[in-house]
Amino acid sequence: MKPNRFAKQSLAAALSFVALLTLAVGAAPVCLAAPNVVETSAKACVLMERETGTILYSEHEHDELEPASVTKVMTMLLTVEALDSGAISMEDTVTASEYASSMGGSQVYLKEGEQMSVRDLLKSVAVASGNDAAVALAEYIAGSETAFVEKMNARAQELGMNNTHFANCNGLPAEGHYSSAYDIALMSRALLGHDTIREFVSIWMDTIRDGTFQLSNTNKLIYYYDGATGLKTGSTDAAGCCISASALREGMELIAVVLGSKTSALRFSTAKNLLNYGFGGFALVDVSPEALPPVPVLLGKADEVAVTMDGKEACRLVTERAKKDSITTRCELAEEVSAPVAAGDRLGTLSIAVDGKLVKQMPLIAAESVEKLGFYGVFERFFQRMAMQE
Repeated sequence: MKPNRFAKQSLAAALSFVALLTLAVGAAPVCLAAPNVVETSAKACVLMERETGTILYSEHEHDELEPASVTKVMTMLLTVEALDSGAISMEDTVTASEYASSMGGSQVYLKEGEQMSVRDLLKSVAVASGNDAAVALAEYIAGSETAFVEKMNARAQELGMNNTHFANCNGLPAEGHYSSAYDIALMSRALLGHDTIREFVSIWMDTIRDGTFQLSNTNKLIYYYDGATGLKTGSTDAAGCCISASALREGMELIAVVLGSKTSALRFSTAKNLLNYGFGGFALVDVSPEALPPVPVLLGKADEVAVTMDGKEACRLVTERAKKDSITTRCELAEEVSAPVAAGDRLGTLSIAVDGKLVKQMPLIAAESVEKLGFYGVFERFFQRMAMQE
C-alpha cells in the first residue's frame, strides 16, 4: 500500500467527518427530527428505526422511569437467546413453583406444581403479560428469579442500557426497578432481531391449556395498526401506561416507546402518532455501491484483490423522504497494496452524504486473501511477463 496517499485521504475524511458532526460507524445515533413536532402525551418517548438504530424522535428519552410490564421485553430476550443457543427448547416442560404461582397483577393463574411447556409460557408472557409465567420461565432458565435478574442486568449493560436497573423479571413495583425510553428501545431492537419471538408478539388471540384458557393481546395496536409487529405493554399506578410498539412498512421497522401516559388510550395514541410520523417522514435506503473496483496487489500470487463492504456494517441509511434523491456515495480505495493481504484487511472507505453533508463512513475491505509470492515465484512471474511481451 502507498501509505502517504492513503493516510492523507483517511485523515482528511476523518477531519471532515468530525467537523460535520455526523454519524460515525459505532457512534451513538442522533435524533433526525426537530423536537415537539409529534403530538405526544407521556413522560418520555422515543422512536427508533430498528435495523440501523437511528433515533427519529425523542422526548426525555434518558429519564429513569418505572417500565411496568415492558420489563418483560428483557425477560423474553433472555428466553429466546436461551432457545436459540439450544440451552432450552420450546417443548421443555416447566413446573410452576409456589413463588411463581403467587404473583399478582396480570397472570395466567398458574398453580403450584402445574406443568406447562416453554412455548405456552412464552406465549403467556408475550400475549397476556403473565407475571406468573415470566417468573416460571426465569426460574427454569436460571434456577431462581434472583439469578435471572442478575442476567437481565448484565445483558442490559451489554446493550448499553445505562439508565436501567432491574429488580424483578415481570415489572411489578419494586424499589430500584427503573429504565428509560431509550434503553427500552435498545432491548426491543435486540429482541426483534430474533425471528423466534415474532411468532408470539404478533398474536392477537390464542389459547393455552388445550384451548381451555383464552389469551388476548394487551397491545391493541396489533389489532388495528397497519403493519404492527409487536411488542409489549405495561401499566401500574406508579408507572402509568407504557408500551414498546413496533411496526413494519415498506421494509422499514420502527420501534415506538412510550412511558408514563395517564391512560391506556393516550399510550396507544402517542405510539400511533410516533409511528405515523416515522413512516410518513422517513425511509430506509440501500446505499450500497453498484460495483467496487479491485485493488492491484504487489508481489502477490494474484495481481489484484476484490473489494467488498464490511459485513458487520449494514449499508443502509435512514433519511428524510424528501432527501432520498440527494444521497451520494464516494469510494476511496488504496491505489495498490503489497502482499500478503488477508481477507478483511481494510482497503478504503465508503463515504455517504445527504445534501452534500457527510453522514456516515463505512470500511471497504479485502474480500479474499492473497498470499505473497516466494523467492522463486517472483522470478517465475518475471519470466512469464517477459515471455508475454515477446
